[in-house]
Amino acid sequence: MTIRGQRHERRERMMMAATDVVVVGGGVIGMTAAVALQQRGARVTVLAADDPADTVSTVAAAVWYPSHTDQDPRVLRWARETHAELGRQAADGVPGVVDRPTRMLLRHPYASPPWWAEACGDLVAEAARPPYTALLRFTAPAVEMSLYLAWLRQRLEAGGGRVLRRRVRRLADAFEIAPTVVNATGLAAGQLAADPAVHPVRGHLVLVANPGLTVSVRDEDDPAGITYVHPRRHDVVLGGTYQPGVGHTAPDPDTAAAIRRRCVALVPALADAPVLGERIGLRPARHGGPRVEVDPDPAGPPGSRLVHAYGHGGAGVTLSWGSAAEVADLALDG
Repeated sequence: MTIRGQRHERRERMMMAATDVVVVGGGVIGMTAAVALQQRGARVTVLAADDPADTVSTVAAAVWYPSHTDQDPRVLRWARETHAELGRQAADGVPGVVDRPTRMLLRHPYASPPWWAEACGDLVAEAARPPYTALLRFTAPAVEMSLYLAWLRQRLEAGGGRVLRRRVRRLADAFEIAPTVVNATGLAAGQLAADPAVHPVRGHLVLVANPGLTVSVRDEDDPAGITYVHPRRHDVVLGGTYQPGVGHTAPDPDTAAAIRRRCVALVPALADAPVLGERIGLRPARHGGPRVEVDPDPAGPPGSRLVHAYGHGGAGVTLSWGSAAEVADLALDG
């Protein structure tokens, strides 16, 4: 080994000796958990198979909404805590985070507010013209993920944490770094945690130039597919698809064209907006909902602790800070 290589190895050994918790996974769930752990006083190292900027999290429309999540008190708490935290971050000028006025159009009979309404706190229902039955207005934080993941990383590293590019083949190997491991590996958790409930859900987005839109709009019950329009600083995210069990990211021109047609019908101001590109990603979903719990058999040395944090599907941003707080409780307090 060269002298330079020896120095690098020595620095890495010293850094590992100063790690209390290792988080495996560099997407929004892993990075948020790492920051939450650090806020509680833990020395944290993140092991990421890919740079956080290259994870599936960067593909997400990343608008607060408990998409395809079942009613559950714990999920509601995570959504409420995350909405509040992202709202604070938007007020503080955190890069990529804004509070976005949102309009949701319903086609089914409206009887009462949705189960997640209390999490956003300002939902108002109004009458709507056919084919819609109701219009819901509320505020939903929106996040530009490339900026936000970079901010999370900078925040972690400013506090002494580290992000290392390393693919973990077995979760047990992470205990060589720290006595506590957080498994936030998304789809890879299906193999690493031997969990057959984990499955991909293919999502397809189209990006167009922003003609001046500032309000998010979604047609909750569009029979042709989930339809949403989420404006950002320089573009608008048009969606989308939700295809459980589809595990490829190959482009599909017909799907892209259909998405654009539905979104233009919903927001006619998009009719002349130039197409800037497409994004296709695989949401890390799990039958039965997210798994956030201590593993009773961590497969590590005596005194080790393994906390799972995966299966958030398309609601990773929506549940991120609430989920991270629970991860920190499980990892540090038992």
